[in-house]
Amino acid sequence: MTTDRLAQLSGIELFSGLKPAALDLVSRIATEETFKRGDKIFRHGDPGEKLYLILEGKVRISREVPGMGEEALAVLGPGQLFGEMALLDESPRSADANVHESCRLLAVPRDGFDDLLFLNKDLAYEVLWSIVKMLLRRLRETNDKLTFLSTTNKF
Repeated sequence: MTTDRLAQLSGIELFSGLKPAALDLVSRIATEETFKRGDKIFRHGDPGEKLYLILEGKVRISREVPGMGEEALAVLGPGQLFGEMALLDESPRSADANVHESCRLLAVPRDGFDDLLFLNKDLAYEVLWSIVKMLLRRLRETNDKLTFLSTTNKF
């Protein structure tokens, strides 16, 4: 695979600790997708079939709140990923992913990723450990936000 693709993958938190051979394996199953501002990448409740890595542009992750409209959960940019829960379980999407600014994404399909991890245990170990670290960091950030909201009476 191209060194450009390997550099893109190594710049993503989930894959940043992988060895070059492991990055090459992941790059072989990834495809590039482009979206225009306002496009929906997926909707809450859709089947989770891909993980997306943002190469260019911005993606807004949100939920519709009855009676209130869209509640933005995050606006993600280059180097960030979303839809990773699709690689961990077979539950439907937990939020909407909308294109905030025209973007170029690298999509990693769940079925190809599962096959890759099944056939390469060293890669599975590296990737799953990276996922654990990423999820722990996010949990700590959520705890900090909840603590801030509760101490400032914004809950």
